[in-house]
Amino acid sequence: MTIDNRISVLEGDAAARPENFSRRAMLFGSLAGLGALALAGCAPAGMSLAEAEKVYGPRPNERFPIPAAKISKIDPKYYRRTVKYASNEAVGTIIVDPRNHYVYRIAGDGYATRYGVSVGRAGFLWSGDAYIGRKAEWPIWTPPKEMIERQPEAAKYAGGMKPGLDNPLGARALYLYQNGVYTLYTLYSTSVPETIGKGISSGCIGLITQDMLDLYDKTPVNTKVIVLKA
Repeated sequence: MTIDNRISVLEGDAAARPENFSRRAMLFGSLAGLGALALAGCAPAGMSLAEAEKVYGPRPNERFPIPAAKISKIDPKYYRRTVKYASNEAVGTIIVDPRNHYVYRIAGDGYATRYGVSVGRAGFLWSGDAYIGRKAEWPIWTPPKEMIERQPEAAKYAGGMKPGLDNPLGARALYLYQNGVYTLYTLYSTSVPETIGKGISSGCIGLITQDMLDLYDKTPVNTKVIVLKA
């Protein structure tokens, strides 16, 4: 395995534990409503190629400049967009739908922002209620010993892999907790767009980096997260 297969080595994410952490809509029937959604990069009818190129463009002002996402490698159905989504959950709640490879952020009034994601492969799926217990920008990643036993090539990162574009967690991470305990599952940013819509990780949920930046900025600690059954 090479580091380009880095999504599959997220299980356990020991770096997310405190001792290893370093630093880590709708269209309202008016042109004004449509304009607001276009600015958000998520028009209800779906993005045009030109819109996608803008939304998934480079982010040069980041600590590690982020290149444009290779949108040609992403099925357009996974582009960020506002969709109808009936829910009684509070605005801001995150709902993970691993069966259909989507994450929803409840926007209210029967709508949600939808993001395409990669999910856990067979044998690594998890479901239940959780909350965002911690957030991190450009986190360190450390493989747990169980992973090193399965994938000895990960041993060189036993002391922690420094932040950067090649780090499996990418630019941002949202850590899922239950009752004050880290669940070992994470929402993270991936720079490998061809993984979106697939089950390839050790249970963690990957978003295109530009989508993860958007979700991260809108998601405070203690936000409720619901992971549906696959």
